[in-house]
Amino acid sequence: MLFLEKLSLRLRLAFSVLLGAVGIVSIVYLSINVARDLKLLKSASSDNVQWTLSQVEVEFVEFQLHLATLNESDVSEIDTLRREYDIFYSRIRTLAQSSLYADLRDQSEFANSLFLIQQFLDQTVGTIDSENGWLVERLPELQESAATVRPAVRRLSNSGLNFFARDSDMRRNNISVTLSQMAYGVTALLVALLLLSLYLNFLNRINIRRKTEVIESSRRMKIVTGTALEAVIVSDAYGNVLDFNAAAEQIFGYSAEDAIGQDLGALIVPDHHREAHEAGLERMRRGGEKHIVGKGRLQLEAKRKSGEVFPVELAIQSATTREGEIFIAFLRDISAQVEAERELVRARDSAMAGEKAKTNFLATMSHEIRTPLNGLLGNLTLLTDTKLTAKQSRYIKNMDTSGKLLMSHISDVLDITKYDAGKLRLRPVAMDISLLLQDIVDNQSGAASANGTSLEWEWISAPTNWIYADRARIQHILMNVIGNAVKFTHDGQIVVQLEVIDHANQPPELQILVSDTGIGMTEDLQAQIFDDFLTGDRAYDREVGGTGLGLGIAQRFVTALGGKIDVTSSVGEGSTFCIRFPVEPIDAPDPQAAKRKNRVLAKDQSILLVEDNEINRVVARELLAAAGHHVTEAHNGREAVEIAQDVRFDLILMDISMPILDGRGATREIRSGQGANAKTAIVALTANAMGEEQEAFLSDGMNDILTKPLVREDLLDVITRHVQNKGAGVTPNKITTSTGAVAAHYLDDLRETLGVDRLKLLLHRYAQEVETTIEELSNLPTDAFSDTARMAHRLAGTSATLGAVAMRAAFLKVETAANAENGPRTRKVIAELASVWAETRPLLCAARRHTVS
Repeated sequence: MLFLEKLSLRLRLAFSVLLGAVGIVSIVYLSINVARDLKLLKSASSDNVQWTLSQVEVEFVEFQLHLATLNESDVSEIDTLRREYDIFYSRIRTLAQSSLYADLRDQSEFANSLFLIQQFLDQTVGTIDSENGWLVERLPELQESAATVRPAVRRLSNSGLNFFARDSDMRRNNISVTLSQMAYGVTALLVALLLLSLYLNFLNRINIRRKTEVIESSRRMKIVTGTALEAVIVSDAYGNVLDFNAAAEQIFGYSAEDAIGQDLGALIVPDHHREAHEAGLERMRRGGEKHIVGKGRLQLEAKRKSGEVFPVELAIQSATTREGEIFIAFLRDISAQVEAERELVRARDSAMAGEKAKTNFLATMSHEIRTPLNGLLGNLTLLTDTKLTAKQSRYIKNMDTSGKLLMSHISDVLDITKYDAGKLRLRPVAMDISLLLQDIVDNQSGAASANGTSLEWEWISAPTNWIYADRARIQHILMNVIGNAVKFTHDGQIVVQLEVIDHANQPPELQILVSDTGIGMTEDLQAQIFDDFLTGDRAYDREVGGTGLGLGIAQRFVTALGGKIDVTSSVGEGSTFCIRFPVEPIDAPDPQAAKRKNRVLAKDQSILLVEDNEINRVVARELLAAAGHHVTEAHNGREAVEIAQDVRFDLILMDISMPILDGRGATREIRSGQGANAKTAIVALTANAMGEEQEAFLSDGMNDILTKPLVREDLLDVITRHVQNKGAGVTPNKITTSTGAVAAHYLDDLRETLGVDRLKLLLHRYAQEVETTIEELSNLPTDAFSDTARMAHRLAGTSATLGAVAMRAAFLKVETAANAENGPRTRKVIAELASVWAETRPLLCAARRHTVS
């Protein structure tokens, strides 16, 4: 203890000496700074600033003299005049913009003169930079303007020089003040050092009294340790217990009398850890590394007197005493905590299983709803090919918009999960926002009229019709917000206003205001209106009900677009929703130019077609050949990998489900190899439109997805897009879907490409294949799920290729049921195939109004 007191005294004395040295260094440093400031008064920078001011007038005079004596026929003199003007212009720009003259520009006389000169320059710069003939013609005006501005140049130069003269005087006064302050500071520093010395002497005198306090503190610490809730065990370097507090007695079951003097390992270390414990003590006695000591809290196992092994949290520190090194262990029984963590893990696993079940349910329901909806939309498409009145056409258009929106709702429900998981992808396209809004207003106008409400929209800024944005997401947002306004507004008015707001350093924003004179909302409801499942006995939604998901999804989509949505409302007066998100304005596309571009770019490409189904292969090959492409065929994934190893292709069209090696496996092998097509774009051909499976295709290395049935325009579009990106490697994932049914326009494409005779042959072969497959499926054993799924998948792809949407949907039902190994469901949907085929077959006509024979 006495040694520590002496050491403390020495440290204080050393500190005093150090503080004095710091004071002296500070004084020297201040002196150097003062000398430097004095030197700065004579610095070249100050001289240069004043020289620039005086030079402005000199250069202007030279310019004015040259202007007066200019030989109009001498081109070199005109160039010299321009150079002198440019020099004077540069000087004025320096005075107007340089930070060296910022204080000077705050002076009114200088600022006014500078303003007049800048006006002169702005008025004459166009003349100076014009052609020589024009310049010579305007010389009288230039001379007159120069004479007018001459006094301003004089005032500018004089006011600047006067300002810097005053500034130099002020700097000298500042240095004088600094010197005085330094003198006061030195005096204060010396006094402080004296006081500090007296204080250190005082501390030294009271140091002895602190010895008693330290001893008392040590006694108190022993009491605290003895009453601590954590077990505290002290041992020597050989593992002999030196101290064992009350908490250790309670946790381990030993009394302090029984434990002190015993081997620590034998008391509390489990048998399977004993050898490691002994090895660690031996290593530390020899001066080796301490793996646990001083490493913070660790979770280990310990043993009670009863032999029970339980988890503990352990921290060990070491200290040196007269008897040598000792180790202090702090232990806490964490049995309850570990059990709670296990419960949390079990709860997490259960929640994850539930989430997976929810995802599977959503995927299944998405498919089951899409199937009849595809039939509805397909029949609407067929109906548009018939003779309709204007009113019927409008009704069908509204029905088609609603049906497509319902289809998007199915995807939107899945998008909620994707957004919350951070996996929602935007799909921007060139779109006409005005046309989209008009469609939505037309769609909602019937409901608005039924409520006695007028619905209109307008641009409040200059119209910006064409933008590059995610059309589907924007349509969903507007349908939800405008639809809500229509539902809750009776005998009122709804106005939708669009405005593009430009920003200086950010992309422009599209602001959409949806204002209604409806029932309005309370402040509490406004704060929750974007929450999911917001329904209940509230005035805002009681009369119309609803799932409460619409505005929640809308908010997610707006956020995904990089924008925000909010609402202001007053009860009984109405509501205004404000939607803002960044957009990229574009020029309106030229449809004819786009078609010409596609025809030019999408020709004469070398394409590898990988398809195991002969009918699908024939249709795809003929579509490609008719467009002017060279097609190489592979019947399965293994053939595709072998061909792609050596022959370079511009594009690979890859079916998914094939024998020997499927499309996903073939893609992975092509991408991972060093063959000629490792970076060639690969487009998946699939009849499966499920989002999760499409994500899996893309993760395997495919660049794009084209869903069956193959529509010629979609096929040529995807080829053109990847021809343009050729050589850029694997392009960003973008999903392209093909839509269609057993409709006139699709069969027209095949008829035009293949000819009536070849299409008739394909349809006849397809009819035989369908009838054979239906018979084979009906005769398969109930538990032959693998064969059932394989056959149904093959026919679903063939049906899609020929546009037989109803058959495709029926075979997909069979495939889904078989994959789920649901026997009763599988038999039921197989039994439905015959009736679907009986309805579909008469519609597959090679020639118009003729059935397949």
